[in-house]
Amino acid sequence: MSIDRAVMALAGLMILVSLALSQLHNPYWLLLTAFVGANMLQSAFTGFCPAAIIFKRLGLKEGCAFS
Repeated sequence: MSIDRAVMALAGLMILVSLALSQLHNPYWLLLTAFVGANMLQSAFTGFCPAAIIFKRLGLKEGCAFS
């Protein structure tokens, strides 16, 4: 798995988890969804993604988006 796919998988998982938690527990969990979306947006413009740095240190191979 490349860093790019791992970042997208983590973002998708976090969004789905926060949506489920907002329905089951408290609507404030939607703030996590907003945070993930804002992080994805800033990453698209700056190329900086903390999750990509962590995945790189874990030894995942580089993709074309995060190198």
